[in-house]
Amino acid sequence: MKELLWLIVALPFAGALILAISGRRFPRVFHAVTGVASVGLSALLTLILGSRFLADSSPTLQIAWQWFDVMELAPSIGFYLDPVSMVFIFIITFVGALIHLYSVEFMWKEEGFVRFFVYMNLFVGLMLVLVLGDNLLLLYLGWEGVGMCSYLLIGFWYKNPSNGYAARKAFIVTRVGDAAMAVGFYILFMTFHTLDIQEILQSAPEVWTGGSGWGTAAAFLLLGGAVGKSAQLPLQTWLPDAMTAPSPVSALIHAATMVTAGVYLIARTFVLFEIAPSVQMSVAIIGALTLLIAGVSALYQHDIKKVLAYSTISQIGYMFLALGVGAWSAALFHLMIHAFFKALLFLGAGAIIWLLHDEHNMYKMGGLWKKLPVIFWTFLIASAALAALPFITAGYYSKDKIIWLSYASDKGNLWLWIAATAGAFITALYTFRMVFLTFFGKVKSEPTGRTGPMMTIPLILLAVLSFAAGFIELPENMVHLTLFSDFIGSVLPAAVVASTVHPMEWIFQIVAIVVSISALFLAYRWYYNKDFPAAEPERNAAGQFFFHGWNFDWLYDLLLVNPFVYLSKINQNDIIDLFYTGIARLSALLHRMLRRTQTGKLDWYAMVIATGAIILLSLIFLPWF
Repeated sequence: MKELLWLIVALPFAGALILAISGRRFPRVFHAVTGVASVGLSALLTLILGSRFLADSSPTLQIAWQWFDVMELAPSIGFYLDPVSMVFIFIITFVGALIHLYSVEFMWKEEGFVRFFVYMNLFVGLMLVLVLGDNLLLLYLGWEGVGMCSYLLIGFWYKNPSNGYAARKAFIVTRVGDAAMAVGFYILFMTFHTLDIQEILQSAPEVWTGGSGWGTAAAFLLLGGAVGKSAQLPLQTWLPDAMTAPSPVSALIHAATMVTAGVYLIARTFVLFEIAPSVQMSVAIIGALTLLIAGVSALYQHDIKKVLAYSTISQIGYMFLALGVGAWSAALFHLMIHAFFKALLFLGAGAIIWLLHDEHNMYKMGGLWKKLPVIFWTFLIASAALAALPFITAGYYSKDKIIWLSYASDKGNLWLWIAATAGAFITALYTFRMVFLTFFGKVKSEPTGRTGPMMTIPLILLAVLSFAAGFIELPENMVHLTLFSDFIGSVLPAAVVASTVHPMEWIFQIVAIVVSISALFLAYRWYYNKDFPAAEPERNAAGQFFFHGWNFDWLYDLLLVNPFVYLSKINQNDIIDLFYTGIARLSALLHRMLRRTQTGKLDWYAMVIATGAIILLSLIFLPWF
């Protein structure tokens, strides 16, 4: 069965190719079946492969063919399966298939229905290439491919200029990190003379000692790529604007594909970060700062999708924090749980917006829990998981482990724990603010119609996973059940926890429980059944500051964009530009002169032909020719 690994990757690409070729010559039902079935079959193969992989989780390498061989660079088209990539392909294909199914009903009436599924299938296929590639060049192909697809999908409704701006912004900001990562790959190739990931990881501890200059530089540059793709400080500004995309796209980008790529990159190259402890600590600090900054911004949003966008940035911050303190398994566990509940939140929000005629403002919603019961209960389960309500949600078990290890790990400390705990409080507060504003209080917008089974079934399945998936990794002091850690532990090292702090774990768990419950209580007091005006609320200066994401866009415009535009205008008419402008003007002049000869008179054309013939014959018979 492992020999069919290539088929999991090939099916989404095949679906995209069939859809692109078929165009409008086939009925829309054919396009829907092709788009969903290609990813659905890939998910089915992944489930079958995963069931067998659990019995024998030894890594497998499948080489499809030799890509090229130039000098020392000879990468292959090869797919490497181990517990880390197994987790990722399960998330990508299974959650991706549910999002595709949901998209059929959501996008049915859209003019670009076929184009949408072409982009979505390409997105899934390229993300699979990214996580299964056995070498850095193939990983980079998938990395840039998902960046291209994100541009196409964020700007899908391209007739609106703001959508095109958001797509360009996402593409350009992530390219900053991608450029850094490419330089990091160059350092790795020049040092190890290969781009094979496993060879590099095996050789790195022998070539570079702890704190090595080149090792630190390579790890830092890889971190740059991860920060851009996963929307972490200081390259987080593109993700909130990406909410102009259709809601299924938001679910796919945030839950199953693009923003998880940075977490994957760091986890896959963990040896390089352990060699560079200063860079690994930077990962933890960036994660801690990001989860706080994004969480506070989420508190001040009125657009339901913007709340979820800042929530994604914050939750990825938790994963970075876990990676930075060496809690590799905890980071991937939270990534998997986050994929379930965040996909559900975006799909639920998309259904609400769809039924309310494209209304995004939570202050114009309210009272929907009776009118949309399935959406309400599934959305509530996902919200509880995001807020990490104790014992009953998957999010509690994944986030609690990160909070605990941010202090207990040998790389953790009290400040990181304080940041993680404060972030948990803020998360629960903005999450239930969103729930109470959207589903309770007075009805301000009447939903029209109901969602069909293609939108409802994914919501229910994701709700089950958001509730039950956490039970595969329970805290050891409660019940010794750590299936996920044991599975990942064959590839990634376990976090080192001092024996002196083990007895304190239950105290930290009680604190985490009190924090989340307290935030829920405050959200209830402040937002439950309150009569808020339907218009956008007034904000003071601080509120505007947080609403605009701590004004990072303004800062980047001031420091980078405006100076660049100013210098471009100064440089607009330099001598180089004048040279090429002169060529263009000369070409236009010659064109105007030639156009004057086109009179439409036959005798004029005959005279020109005769004159040309005389000139040619004269040149031929002249003695000096």
